[in-house]
Amino acid sequence: NTAVLYDVKGIIQCEMWHNIICLAFSFQGGIEEMLSRVWDSQPRVIKFPRKHQRSSSANGLKRQKRDWVIPPINVPENSRGPFPHMLVRIRSDQDKAVGIRYSITGAGADQPPSGIYNIDPISGNMFVTQPLDREERASFHLRAHAVDMNGNQVENPIDLYIYVIDMNDNRPEFQNQVYNGSVAEGSKPGSSVMQVTATDSDDSTTANGMVRYRILSQTPNTPIPNMFTINSETGDIVTVAAGLDREKVSQYTIIVQATDMEGNLNFGLSNTATALISITDINDNPPELTVRTFSGEVPENKVNVVVTNLTVMDRDQPHSPNWNAVYRIVSGDPSGHFTIRTNPITNEGMLTVVKPVDFEMNRAFMLTVVVSNQAHLASGIQSSLQSTAGVTISIQDVNEPPIFPVNPKMIRFEEGVPAGTTLTVFAAQDPDHFIHQIVRYSKLSDPANWLKINKTNGQITTMALLDRESMYVKNNVYEATFLAYDNGSPQASGTGTLQIYLIDVNDNAPVLIPREAQVCERARPNSMVNITASDADADPNVGPFVFELPSFPASVRRNWTISRLSGDYAQLRLRIPYLEASVYEIPIIVSDSGNPPLSNRSVIRVKVCPCDSNGDCSATGAVAAAGLGTGAIIAILICIIILLSMVLLFVVWMKRREKERQAKPLLIDPEDDVRDNILKYDEEGGGEEDQDYDLSQLQQPESLDHIINKPAGVRRVDERPVIAESQYPVRPSLPHPGDIGDFINDGLRAADNDPTAPPYDSLLVFDYEGSGSTAGSVSSLNSTSSGDQDYDYLNDWGPRFKKLADLYGGGDDD
Repeated sequence: NTAVLYDVKGIIQCEMWHNIICLAFSFQGGIEEMLSRVWDSQPRVIKFPRKHQRSSSANGLKRQKRDWVIPPINVPENSRGPFPHMLVRIRSDQDKAVGIRYSITGAGADQPPSGIYNIDPISGNMFVTQPLDREERASFHLRAHAVDMNGNQVENPIDLYIYVIDMNDNRPEFQNQVYNGSVAEGSKPGSSVMQVTATDSDDSTTANGMVRYRILSQTPNTPIPNMFTINSETGDIVTVAAGLDREKVSQYTIIVQATDMEGNLNFGLSNTATALISITDINDNPPELTVRTFSGEVPENKVNVVVTNLTVMDRDQPHSPNWNAVYRIVSGDPSGHFTIRTNPITNEGMLTVVKPVDFEMNRAFMLTVVVSNQAHLASGIQSSLQSTAGVTISIQDVNEPPIFPVNPKMIRFEEGVPAGTTLTVFAAQDPDHFIHQIVRYSKLSDPANWLKINKTNGQITTMALLDRESMYVKNNVYEATFLAYDNGSPQASGTGTLQIYLIDVNDNAPVLIPREAQVCERARPNSMVNITASDADADPNVGPFVFELPSFPASVRRNWTISRLSGDYAQLRLRIPYLEASVYEIPIIVSDSGNPPLSNRSVIRVKVCPCDSNGDCSATGAVAAAGLGTGAIIAILICIIILLSMVLLFVVWMKRREKERQAKPLLIDPEDDVRDNILKYDEEGGGEEDQDYDLSQLQQPESLDHIINKPAGVRRVDERPVIAESQYPVRPSLPHPGDIGDFINDGLRAADNDPTAPPYDSLLVFDYEGSGSTAGSVSSLNSTSSGDQDYDYLNDWGPRFKKLADLYGGGDDD
């Protein structure tokens, strides 16, 4: 029996089973041919190993032979059959003595994936039932069993190892169909670009799974067709030639092929992928200005104005640091009037004025400009001569406004200078020296209207007294603004501020606060008035102040005393032990420290009142101190009593009148008085079925001719009589309340006797619904009841039904 295996080099490895037979096949004969010969060879017989023993001649010891190692079973994948195909035969040496039954267990037999292998239980022939795929499962481990007819184990189980022989049935697969890589332009040969990777599902230890790479094509083929090469084993792509230039070719497309069988194109399987190689930019092209000289012009005194645009050309990648231009002014602008900003879209240089230019100082500028990139030039690249250019700038003269040499201008004056005083000359200068123009002046802002300016020479004169204590003066400074304008075209004007520092003079006498106070009528240590003096002037024309009481009237100094606490404060207190409660006006003279000092006589109203134990004025004391004597208090109480008596008399009169009104009998029964009853007005009737009627029957005829023209003596009781209406009593314009009942009774009696007054048996028009009614009189509606009916019960329904009771009740009266 022979077990056959092969390796990738075509060398046949043989394992011995009893007699050794080695079969060798050369690689040139082909793997499939070799496999078919192995597959079609006579299946071998595998016997259960047995233990062989023999006795030693010397000491009787027994020696045991080693068990045979069962060689593996090799099955090629993707076999075309026929199936089931016999692999080996399992046999026991005891099959002649007893009946043997064979079986196999393990994954592929009785365990998932089950059914791949089976065995004939009688003959022991083992079969494979379907094609195998090494990529799904490369090996199987089964166990063979031998039992007798009763199921008793005859042999020990043996292990069977089945290996699936790989065939080249899978192509290499790239991980990506498109690979992206990059390399800088100008790179040296051997520079790494990228790596492509392909995998093969076949056995990587055999030629079936060994992949090799090669480049099929390069697009474009400039500067040479083979700018790149690939490592056949690793898939690394590197450059092999110099001359990569992004400005000429920005991207290369490489078709890479991967082949198994170690790259053998005759036997191997292949696959392809695309490698996109981008050539990255380096700063190998310096920026170049399009012209050697630029020019522009700008008005004087203008800022943030673009004078001219500097155009540049750069062949590097746009909007990258290698392309972005940076402009510098290297000469011609020592004062820094100009700067160059780069337009991020067009890459142009915008020459801009950042500092005002004076035509009278500089009429033109000659600038030298240099342009470069944000990134430094690549190694070995020199700057271009066209990176430098000249710029000529002409300055345009414009009419400039007059300028005040000193602005703001500060002057010092004492307050109180009289009107008409000349303070200063606030003159402006015209900066346009090359044009003779006349400057005029006017007042722009003068909050207190104290000043005026000569429109020709700018002389400032006062029109009123300057007061340092005015609300328009802030921190002793008064500000006024003046306007200077020329007669140019167009007219130009400038403003100047004049600040007047007002020196204080002692022109304000001090005043006292508070103006009112109160003290106890009996002198106490804490019964005093604290007085504070204030002065609108400034130091030294303020405190310390002098406080004193005048000598007239004499009662002031006799009853009161004043003492100074500090420079601004003093205390006023009683000099005598007791002073009658009242309001006293105490004059006090206060003087400041000016030179000469100013004095002021101030009056303080002091309320003297009785005090409680805490030193506070009591209620009665406060009233007394307010100036109300006993007579005034009694008069107020008498007035209050009189007012209350009048209110009481009015209430009594009203109650008496109410009693008289109640004594008058009512016109109707109180139970029927609508003023004492709740009337319900929201009865809406039934539903829609109750409203199916014709409203046209209720319309009033357009004329009454058919009634007026009826023959005499014929009268319908359902129509209003055409006769003169009765005269009703006229109510007096100002009736006495007691006559109201009589008036109503007279009116009621007249209405009962009026034949033209409703109700009568006729159509009453309550609201005009239109003309053309086709309905006749409702008198045609007869009652369906037969016989006489007693309507006397209507008399019991009250006055409202009296008329109805008279009409239908009491037949004898009819």
